[in-house]
Amino acid sequence: MKQRTAIVMAAGKGTRMQSDLPKVLVPVCGRPMIEYVLDALQQAGVTRQIVVIGHRADLVREQLAGREDVVFVEQREQLGTGHAVMMCREALCETEGAVLIVAGDSPLMQADSITALFDAFDSQQPACILGTGYRDDPAGFGRVVRDEQNCFVGIVEQKDATPEQQQLKEVNLSCYVFACGDLLASLDALDNTNAQGEYYITDCPGLLLAAGKEVMALDVLKPCESLSINTMEDLAVVEAEMDRLQTNAP
Repeated sequence: MKQRTAIVMAAGKGTRMQSDLPKVLVPVCGRPMIEYVLDALQQAGVTRQIVVIGHRADLVREQLAGREDVVFVEQREQLGTGHAVMMCREALCETEGAVLIVAGDSPLMQADSITALFDAFDSQQPACILGTGYRDDPAGFGRVVRDEQNCFVGIVEQKDATPEQQQLKEVNLSCYVFACGDLLASLDALDNTNAQGEYYITDCPGLLLAAGKEVMALDVLKPCESLSINTMEDLAVVEAEMDRLQTNAP
């Protein structure tokens, strides 16, 4: 089995968390939220974890200093998720095979979901697989659009979705597996011609599809894995879900 590599987005501020900490260091049930993500990656056999740091990077380095699998990459300017991955080019230069991209603010990421994505990639060898999930209330999430053959067509953000598309329950959860070479090629084609002037990793699957590459969407993520943390209200929801999962654990 080839080395499994992951990029973890961890550069953001915790402004809406009422904290000066980097968001990924805000405690969830007593532990920095990024620790749960890294644990899940480790359990899934990801032996190289590229952590993209930015706001108060020194604190993240200090917190994760004991993790041998972690490599740090600094994003000095916050120019979007695609830009964060661009900062990883040098760290990826000798990488072969699959690269997983996940958010550091999703502490309910599950190791078996990560394994399922890597296993699907290994068997199908597409350019990209999106890890998707279903939500009873998909408001605020990009919808996954499929054709009549159930093949992936694209991601439509809520503000751009038609009334019909807004009824879709399958959503993009910012979890991707790319073939490393295809990832780098899509980053070369990425631009920032949008209202925010930022580079978005969500554009990369569509660029690969337009280039004639195979892009799949695999609905393997559980409802709990859609619970990322951006506000104190989100934190309370995640902590309650962690408590529920712990209570119901065998």
